[in-house]
Amino acid sequence: MKMMRKSWICLVLILLSTPVIYCQDISSYRKFSLGTSLVALSKQVGQEPQQATLIHQSPAVIQQLTFWPAPSSSFSVRAESVSQILFNFYNGELYRIVATYDQDATKGLTDDDMVQAISSRYGVATRLYPEIELPTNDAYAPADRLIARWGDSADSATLFRSSSLGSFELSVFSKSLDAQAEAASAESLILEKQEAPQKEIDRQKSEAGKLEAARLKNRKAFRP
Repeated sequence: MKMMRKSWICLVLILLSTPVIYCQDISSYRKFSLGTSLVALSKQVGQEPQQATLIHQSPAVIQQLTFWPAPSSSFSVRAESVSQILFNFYNGELYRIVATYDQDATKGLTDDDMVQAISSRYGVATRLYPEIELPTNDAYAPADRLIARWGDSADSATLFRSSSLGSFELSVFSKSLDAQAEAASAESLILEKQEAPQKEIDRQKSEAGKLEAARLKNRKAFRP
């Protein structure tokens, strides 16, 4: 009897803890999971892998795929609150998801309203007071504001308000892959800067070659 009673207690505890475990799973956003390949995710959103934009080629391949969820119809039970989702890939593996929320769908919602809504999916948030202003390349442009953060040892989610778009955005990312992608992007920019003079020389030579080929062709065919 004692063994059976302990078994029932364990079963109840597991059942009670399941929603909590689910709510704290930060490795996905809606039906999209971090770590998914570019090929598999392209199929999910009805696009071709070739539609992804190449951001960097070396030392790692960084790509971005843009997805616009279908607008809600008059027959929809629930309005679509997301206007755009950006998927970022590191060597073909999804490492970051950035969802931009529709301005009409979030009209009137406060920062706390958004934090509460997202916490129902990701668990308790770390609320930032005051909000952190994210760095920007334009010294005169208003900075994006980081509002709240959710996370575990592997993944993180951040809610911020975009100053340029005037809307809320949620970024869900793998900590390890994001760090690797950031390092690769920084190295790629250094390589591009170093290779820029030679690339410009090669471009000018190519243009000169094309111009000379056109000159020779037209010189033979031209009739005054």
